[in-house]
Amino acid sequence: MAKQKTVYICSSCGYESAKWNGRCPDCGEWNTFEETVSTLTTATKSSTSVRDVSDNIVDIKSINIDRKETRWSTGMTEFDRVLGGGVVKGSLILLGGEPGIGKSTLLLQVCQALGQNHTILYVSGEESLRQIKLRAKRLEVDTPNLYLLCETDCEAICGVITKEKPEIVIIDSIQTMNISSLTSASGSVTQVRECTNLFMKTAKTQEIPMLIVGHVNKDGAIAGPKVMEHIVDCVLYFEGQKNMPYRILRGMKNRFGSTNEIGVFEMLGDGLKEVPNPSEALLSERPSDASGCCVACIIEGSRPILAEVQALVTKSAFNVPRRTATGFDYNRMSIIIAVLEKRLGYYLGGLDVYMNVVGGFYINEPAADLPIALALYSSLTDKVIPQDVISFGEIGLAGELRGVSRTQQRIREAQRLGFKKCVISSSSLKSIDKSDITIEVVGANTIAQAFSEIFS
Repeated sequence: MAKQKTVYICSSCGYESAKWNGRCPDCGEWNTFEETVSTLTTATKSSTSVRDVSDNIVDIKSINIDRKETRWSTGMTEFDRVLGGGVVKGSLILLGGEPGIGKSTLLLQVCQALGQNHTILYVSGEESLRQIKLRAKRLEVDTPNLYLLCETDCEAICGVITKEKPEIVIIDSIQTMNISSLTSASGSVTQVRECTNLFMKTAKTQEIPMLIVGHVNKDGAIAGPKVMEHIVDCVLYFEGQKNMPYRILRGMKNRFGSTNEIGVFEMLGDGLKEVPNPSEALLSERPSDASGCCVACIIEGSRPILAEVQALVTKSAFNVPRRTATGFDYNRMSIIIAVLEKRLGYYLGGLDVYMNVVGGFYINEPAADLPIALALYSSLTDKVIPQDVISFGEIGLAGELRGVSRTQQRIREAQRLGFKKCVISSSSLKSIDKSDITIEVVGANTIAQAFSEIFS
């Protein structure tokens, strides 16, 4: 015997409550409770009806793994880098990103490479077969092993997967899928959670890797309950500004690889193109005689990336000056401005300050503190930083310059791109092997010393 009961579920964390609350007591978010009708079964199972699964116990030493078939390459080096080497059999991969960022384009291009040796089932709940064909034609995807299915019934899709047994499945998107036995609408917390669970069971039992597209909410997080991200094996975010050409694929969770890796792509008219050398691409249009420009070396995953930071300090037309930071933490920029005023005497309180990281990148590493300070000083005094100078280091509140990790790797990347001088913290000089370095490396204890080394 079954009866229906109304419950309220938090769309942020999945917390269930018998009554509506303005604020979720679990995650603390406001106005996230949604009304859902659940079906409860009053009949209880007796102890004799419990299924015996003791025969399923397997000795771990008896499980054989063929390393050649453990991972499948997607044909895109940047994508494989983020995944940890390729797609793992039976894995569940969640790809999130803002609308129009290129999630469907990326997965359809991956089908071209994977379709050479594997059969792929592309399930779409948002586009018709004709629309997918038009997009595939534009992207020059013509693999014969790609099969399309337009369906939103999750149980029917899993039935097709079990029957046809494709080697790879792509679901676009999880918010359009539904289970008919649930009364809630598609995209609700209950539907997303249960559909993800069903896809997970199918992927694990059939050992079929699934790539699932997930929408994001206004805060940038993947829409749906947080438990969905716990269910899947890998969570990837496709980041970037839609008016900028570069896109970054970032791993937030990966059970089969590192979460520190990123993949860089460029959006062109015929699809996404890999950027194997992001530093060279970001510095290709760097101005040669403009003040307020400095090059920072940051570490993303296992590789260094050189990015240009720009600062514009100008007289304010308002009583309260403006502070704007694009691609850099606003609070961190305010701290650097305060250090420049207190420790060096450069007054910026009545001036507008605009900060930008070229190419749509977002820098959240302390190593960018010194380049930011140099760019601010350069714009304030209208002194141009030499083209062949690079710097990196963390700035403390006392004005001291602190060392950062992977100094050797950063210097080698700067040397490879033709820089002649590198200004770093004096404490970082101890960890440098100068046997294979031809670039001039200068150490400084304070930001005042770093300024004198560059502008002397």
